[in-house]
Amino acid sequence: MSEGTVQRVLVVVPFAMSADNLLLRQAQLQGLSFGDGIRFEYRAVKAGPLNYSSHHDFVLADAANFEAGCRAQAEGFDAVCIDTMSDSGVAALRSVLDIPVFGPGKTSMLAALMLGDRFSILTMASRWKPLYKKALDELGLHHKCASVRAIEVPPDNQNLLSGKEEDVFPLLEAAGRRAIEEDGAEVLILGSTTMHQSHAYLSARLPVPVINPGPLSYKMAEAALALGLRHSRVGYPAPMHPRLDMLHHMFDAAQTWAPKP
Repeated sequence: MSEGTVQRVLVVVPFAMSADNLLLRQAQLQGLSFGDGIRFEYRAVKAGPLNYSSHHDFVLADAANFEAGCRAQAEGFDAVCIDTMSDSGVAALRSVLDIPVFGPGKTSMLAALMLGDRFSILTMASRWKPLYKKALDELGLHHKCASVRAIEVPPDNQNLLSGKEEDVFPLLEAAGRRAIEEDGAEVLILGSTTMHQSHAYLSARLPVPVINPGPLSYKMAEAALALGLRHSRVGYPAPMHPRLDMLHHMFDAAQTWAPKP
């Protein structure tokens, strides 16, 4: 990177949302230091599932995130981060982009093993557990996951935890203590980027590291750019017959049709 050049990172937000709600996602950057040489730009998908609670939703999420980021390299971005623990669209984006692509799900699990021997995931609802199972299956890390602790509070992917702090934060703290004391967790992972507002509270009260997945993925993108690293083209081969125009037309139509959240 030449002196004075700014590296741009696209953050794909996995739900269609208003500009005000998008600001709540951008708040994940607060307290992080990157210097003047890197800039994060947030983009919500055109359309997609209203939540991530079934395999029906996972398919739509993969397509929605893929469409939102598949031309990031041509648009002048230097890296892509996906703003969901499901890592939806990451593999597909790696197949069409030569720039680094990171999701917070697998990144958080692998980072947890650099900080302790076993980790637990704190999540809002049990309906999210298949997301973590998929990543654990692919990584072969079920034996390193001490537990997934759900507080069973309906998630809000638009307003996040705003206005619910007094109710939700103590529940997450209690779940974290049970994960440590009863399950043997040495590291805790927030189970969604929608939970990022609880990170400072939990980190100050729990005796083990608490991973905030979105910011971790941003730092991984920064490190990859600084070190000149990107995903393996052998592991993520390029498509023989790309259909990106078809994909964009599909989501332009979906954007027109889809009911607003």
